[in-house]
Amino acid sequence: MSDPVAALVLDLLEWIGPEPRPYPEVMEAWRTSCPRLPVWEEANARGFLTRSHRDGIGSVVGVSQAGLAHLAAQRPRQG
Repeated sequence: MSDPVAALVLDLLEWIGPEPRPYPEVMEAWRTSCPRLPVWEEANARGFLTRSHRDGIGSVVGVSQAGLAHLAAQRPRQG
């Protein structure tokens, strides 16, 4: 995969993992000042992320079914 944004989108999906993470945590870890690497925007545009609200936590970000399918197709689990 030669597209750095596509590779980073996969990294983002893996990092979020199977359980949603608090939105502020995701933004802190994945913010970028480089407009050439719009990882968050690309993952959202492709429908790979979900956002919802959880009592006691606030806004959370998860991987959508489309994101899970994309991740499985691009990076099959070994073992």
